[in-house]
Amino acid sequence: MRGQDWNPATLMKASGAYWQSCAIHSGVELGIFTALDNEAAMADSLARLLGCDLRGLETLLTALCALGLLHKEGERYAAGAAARQYLSEQSSEYFGHIILHHQHLVPAWSRLSEAVRGGKSTRESSHRTDDAAQREHFLLGMFNVASRQADAVATALDLRDRTRLLDLGGGPGTYAVHFCLQNPHLSAAVYDLPTTRPFAEKLIARYQLAQRIQFLEGDFLQEAVTGRYDVVWISQVLHAMDTESSALLLEKAARVLTPGGLLLIQEFVLDDTRDGPEHPALFGCNMLVGTEAGRVYTEKELFDLLRRSGASDVRRLALDLPMGCGIVSGSFPL
Repeated sequence: MRGQDWNPATLMKASGAYWQSCAIHSGVELGIFTALDNEAAMADSLARLLGCDLRGLETLLTALCALGLLHKEGERYAAGAAARQYLSEQSSEYFGHIILHHQHLVPAWSRLSEAVRGGKSTRESSHRTDDAAQREHFLLGMFNVASRQADAVATALDLRDRTRLLDLGGGPGTYAVHFCLQNPHLSAAVYDLPTTRPFAEKLIARYQLAQRIQFLEGDFLQEAVTGRYDVVWISQVLHAMDTESSALLLEKAARVLTPGGLLLIQEFVLDDTRDGPEHPALFGCNMLVGTEAGRVYTEKELFDLLRRSGASDVRRLALDLPMGCGIVSGSFPL
């Protein structure tokens, strides 16, 4: 953290921050917040309901109370407002999928030193795993995160003169949905792996956009990208690949753009000095333990990749997005 006053107290807090993380992970995994959404409960009845050891559950409940996610009413435990809003599966704002995705990352992160020494991943990439639960938490976790800023991005981007958009590597289609909601004249295609189709089609149907958004299944690294579009949107995809693979993907995207087309890339963006911001820098470690060649790019590197694909008028959009996110764009000659 640039600007952090590092001393034994702040080092201790940062070093032990995973205690807090793991308590929240377990609370979500065990269904504690969902179970306490409607009414308070005694620890023993909650232990029977959730199939937990009483001593173990009471220990975790105490920690969650200390964190302010639960509170006690006499001997009964109740969910706090934030827990009901974001951590109960009964809530429309449920944020638990990304939390459970983070839980899946913990074993690999605990082996970060091994990844640094060997330069190799210490986990299987979640979106390609055969574990259905991990795949679900990854894809819906991406929806958790993207949906919180997709509306703002869709509002800020001027797509009034665009009619056909490709969401390349679009996962559940969060951005395609929000772009179409913001632009009634726009139709879109979401291109991703076949295992992603059920999640995308469910989301598209939820917003009643099945007539305007189609799902195209394939592996964009191994297969051609086809069709004609006047916008290609690539969000949080390049960081999973090395520079050459990223360049190849952008070249494929450029080939399906109509004259005057627009190529938009959203990524966590490192400063050109490669010493921050904090989230992109730490996310680079996540790519180290989670992929064989993934990395986080600087603004200059993204500009260079766009120009290499044939784009001109390359620039970063003036949007203040969380977690060090940035959107860079390039247009293609008429």
